[in-house]
Amino acid sequence: MSVGASLDQQWARIRGRLKDEVGEIAYRSWLQPLSFAGIRGGEVRIVVPTRFMRDWVLTHYADRIRNLWAGENPDVLSIDVVVASANAPSMLMPDEDAGEPSRDSAPADGAGGGGPVPQAPAPRAAALSQSAPYGAASYGANSYIGSSYSAGPPSFASDESPTAVASVLEDRTDISAPLDPRFTFENFVVGKPNELAHAAARRVADATSVTFNPLFLYGGVGLGKTHLMHAIAWQIRRNDPNRKVIYLSAEKFMYQFIRALRFKDTMAFKQQFRSVDVLMIDDVQFISGKDSTQEEFFHTFNALVDQNRQVIISADKSPSDLEGMEERLRSRLGWGLVADIHPTTYELRLGILQAKADALNAAIPLKVLEFLAHKITSNVRELEGALNRIVAHAELVGRAISLESTQEVLHDLLRANDRRVTIDEIQKRVAEHFNIRVADMHSARRARAVARPRQVAMYLAKQLTARSLPEIGRKFGGRDHTTVMHAVKKVEELRTTDPAFAEDVELLRRMLES
Repeated sequence: MSVGASLDQQWARIRGRLKDEVGEIAYRSWLQPLSFAGIRGGEVRIVVPTRFMRDWVLTHYADRIRNLWAGENPDVLSIDVVVASANAPSMLMPDEDAGEPSRDSAPADGAGGGGPVPQAPAPRAAALSQSAPYGAASYGANSYIGSSYSAGPPSFASDESPTAVASVLEDRTDISAPLDPRFTFENFVVGKPNELAHAAARRVADATSVTFNPLFLYGGVGLGKTHLMHAIAWQIRRNDPNRKVIYLSAEKFMYQFIRALRFKDTMAFKQQFRSVDVLMIDDVQFISGKDSTQEEFFHTFNALVDQNRQVIISADKSPSDLEGMEERLRSRLGWGLVADIHPTTYELRLGILQAKADALNAAIPLKVLEFLAHKITSNVRELEGALNRIVAHAELVGRAISLESTQEVLHDLLRANDRRVTIDEIQKRVAEHFNIRVADMHSARRARAVARPRQVAMYLAKQLTARSLPEIGRKFGGRDHTTVMHAVKKVEELRTTDPAFAEDVELLRRMLES
């Protein structure tokens, strides 16, 4: 067997491993176009057809490819990813010890050893793209996906070759903002606060004709508006790669408009935005008070709606509440379907945490997830950040995740939400935890399912507040102080004999005092 044939077989095995690890879709889009050009001085040279693909491979797959090569060939120390050029001389790098180059090596002008890379014209969907810098920032060791070697964004077209897809990405316009491959419908956790917005987004993304125009999504910071916007864009592109989609923030829209005015190129600006199939503007509240930008956006909006093109908008408030926005624009923004995303509930936060933990492949005790879901209620971004921090701490320090370690790692975040504990809050938390009504804390019911949580609440009121026993008794339906004393004693006894009960009490105490 020749050295060249051996290298061929090594490369073939590496490609097979990569395909198994990242999946068919990501492999076709990002790894199949790679060509092996040879080895020299311990460095493997890989040829790719475009600069964009080179950046993506270097960011997401280079380390894995190098490790796989090192496993196949101990002499391999590094890899070099280069862009094929039709005008460049051959990039073949015969091994120093080999008499001939590898048969799997690619000439400089071929992505797969089969001739020049076809320079296909960029289709109308070129505006929808994923840039390498954004991806690089999104794939840390503790990211949502949980791996540096992610599968990347969804496939761009089932009927396009990977080389053609890469060509589309390379020639993309800079007008559209990058899309985060994590933000898909499959990764969106649905609950009562966001079910309407999710259903509306799904309907628009899958529709073959315009249904709601515009679709207006609004809600507070970190509740999922941007996630849904990205998911819509990915889904539309997956369903019909030929549809031209532009997604960008209102700030970037304003920047592009100012640039067009500066260079006296407003006609090109108008043509660019009014020729799209789907226009998606994120955080439209940013143009409040900016009259010239509002004027241009108003006319762009009307032109697209008149042509039956889809418009999708997001903001932090409903159209009628957007201050500094012209009345005629507010009216048009409310034309279609307005879907709000409410603050998360405990159940939704817990579901999101469980989904994120599964994606990170991290073994996190349920009590820790419940603690986070109770304590961090502001927004989902903060919730995800807290989860990433405790997972990173466990991996870097080698300490098991527990309630104690979680409280230590997140002390600053928990302290930011720190406030004086009240008996009313204790009753509310305990009732929520044991799935009873707050009114049961004051009632005369003596059923164990009600009496035991009431005793726990009395115990915590004694431990966490400066109220006297008679004061605590009055807050629990006018009970006598001896009843509170009995409750405290009973809970202390159960904590020593029932580990599960003790764990519940400890969890509630930490949530209330942290």
